[in-house]
Amino acid sequence: MTHLANPEGILWLELDGAVNIRDVGGIPTTDGTTTARNRLLRADNLQDLSAADLGLLVDTIGLDTVVDLRTAHEIDAEGPAPLRAYSRVRHVHHSLLPDGGDDALLARNRADGDAGPDGEPDRVVAHYLGYVAHRPDSIVGALRAITDAPGAALVHCAAGKDRTGVVTAFALEIAGVDREAIAADYAATAHRIEAIIGRLRRSETYREDIDRKTIDEHRPRAESMERFLREVDARHGGVRPYLHTHGFAQAEVDRLRAKLRD
Repeated sequence: MTHLANPEGILWLELDGAVNIRDVGGIPTTDGTTTARNRLLRADNLQDLSAADLGLLVDTIGLDTVVDLRTAHEIDAEGPAPLRAYSRVRHVHHSLLPDGGDDALLARNRADGDAGPDGEPDRVVAHYLGYVAHRPDSIVGALRAITDAPGAALVHCAAGKDRTGVVTAFALEIAGVDREAIAADYAATAHRIEAIIGRLRRSETYREDIDRKTIDEHRPRAESMERFLREVDARHGGVRPYLHTHGFAQAEVDRLRAKLRD
């Protein structure tokens, strides 16, 4: 139930009911500033938050906007989260998966030419490119909700790794964080992967999917995020041109950049 920076500079929130929740403040930008604290949080599923967790998030940090990237099926299956009881916390839903889920996404979005260390196409990058190709409305909607939040915004999915990782990476790119630091923030989830997988295995919603892979296959790697962002550059001209194409205006980019920086 504390706001704790570890030696790597990661601002973990040590909560009772979530294991992969952190503040993306304090990350250096390319022009010598840092991202601001208590503006954007990233998290895993929020179903198990305790009363003390809620007090820290809402009363201490000033959380007022939750951006849920899960599918409607996940939300229905898991039921309402405790934060729903707070009328002053706005909840918005922007699923990054198309109908048919992950398998349909991968089948439609092979990362041709973007090989992993073993020379094979990177399935993680393929998934992330699928979000970009098929759910620009949700990516823009999520970033707009972060931009419009009067206080702190929190973006989450189930593990706080893939869908949350993509939206957070786009936000950090707009904030002026360099690619290496963006990838490091993404890969920080690896520190908590055993706890994340253990938690998801306790849910009937996620157990079967989680057990299809080993712990190591679930572990995020910085190089996957780096390759993904290079592919966004190659296919869409970069994060900003992609967002402009899909209706996230320059004025919104400027507002989000200002919000996320000290």
